[in-house]
Formats: sequence, structure tokens, C-alpha cells
Amino acid sequence: MENVNPGLASLLRETENNKSSSRKKRNNSRWLFPSGGGGGLLKMLKLFPMLSSGCKMVALLGRPRKMLKDGATTGTIFGYRKGRVSLAIQEDTREMPVFLIELPMLASALNKEMASDIVRIALESESRTNKKKLLEEFVWAVYCNGRKVGYSIRRKQMSDDDLHVIQHLRGVSMGAGVLPSPSDHKDSDGDMTYIRARFHRVVGSKDSQALYMINPDNPIHNNPTPTPPPEFSIFFVRPH
Repeated sequence: MENVNPGLASLLRETENNKSSSRKKRNNSRWLFPSGGGGGLLKMLKLFPMLSSGCKMVALLGRPRKMLKDGATTGTIFGYRKGRVSLAIQEDTREMPVFLIELPMLASALNKEMASDIVRIALESESRTNKKKLLEEFVWAVYCNGRKVGYSIRRKQMSDDDLHVIQHLRGVSMGAGVLPSPSDHKDSDGDMTYIRARFHRVVGSKDSQALYMINPDNPIHNNPTPTPPPEFSIFFVRPH
């Protein structure tokens, strides 16, 4: 994005400030990942409880704890291994998404971006009016780590696959794994995978806001050569 929206610029500056603060914390913490670990997706998956199916995840984690009253937003990235990924934003995992979109990115492409340990997805509204709330806009240009990857249209209604994921993860506050595929889905696209995390929302203005992934504060102390987890941010911006 050549002409950066002022609100987005302030959100990006906050990202850098958060990054500097997180580096200080890492000096005093030991993380789960070995220094010679695999790709970024593996690192992201290791942040969360890993189970073979969403049903088992729900059974173990139960409903989101009522003590979590920090205003965090839940974001879920999901899709078939050989297909495109979708993004769902929920204020409450027991309710329908307030924002749902299929990104113009294959799961394999997102995995490569995660290998850099920093993933910044920016969605720029194609509308230049402010008659709607920001997340109610429909047509979005999508950028990943500064590169434009295409356009997407926010979904008004959920597809069968979307509903399948949202229902299976209804009681999951954060996690990663593989969900059982719908019975009518062909195996050509592979398994349905998901990553769900909690995000801190920062509103820059009525035309810009950002979601910063909250990393679980559960470091592992048995690893002598830890490396920091990936940083994941999602930006929404509407040009003037």
C-alpha cells in the first residue's frame, strides 16, 4: 500500500512498539520451539493445544471461561490443506462471526509466510465512504506481509464448510488441529485444518483497527535453546 492510511500507520507503529516490548520479555522466558525447528506453521501450531479432532478439543477445553473478561476477540483461520484459507472474527465463540471472509491465499502459501515468524495480513476496503461500520464493508484488497495477494468479498452467509468449523469449535477459546471433514466432502483437498487464537483489538479510528495475537503465557523451561513464537497481526483499513 503506497499511500498508507494515517490510522493504519499508527497501528503499525504500535506493532513495532509491541515487538520491542516482547523482545524484552523473551530475554526472561524460555519458549517451546527449538532453534532449528521447522516451518512457521509448525511453530504456530505448537503455541496451542494440539488434538486430532475438534470434538476432542471441545470435550477437553469445554466452553470459554467466564473469567476471561479482557475484551479479547477470537480469530480463526481455517481451510483444507490444498485449498484457500478463510478468516472468521468472533466476539464470542458461541455466537456467529461478526466478520467472515475467504482470503485469496492457499494454505501452503500462508504456511510459507509463517516461516518468517512475522505475519501481517492487511485488508483494505475498496469503499471510500464511511456510511458503514468498517467490518461491514464487502470488497477488500488483501495484503500479506506487504504484498498484494488479491481481492475478497466478505461473506453475508456462511457456507456449509464455514458452519461445520464454527459449530465444531463452539467451545474452543484457542487451539490448533484437524477437524473431521464433512461426509459429503471429497478427499482431494485434504484435511480441514484450523488455528484459533485470541486477539487484542486496537481501534485507530473509525477507518482503521488492528488485531494482535495474544501468545499464551505458558513458556516451557526444559528447552535450552528456545526461539520466540511467530507474531500474527491483522489490520483493517478504509482509505479516505
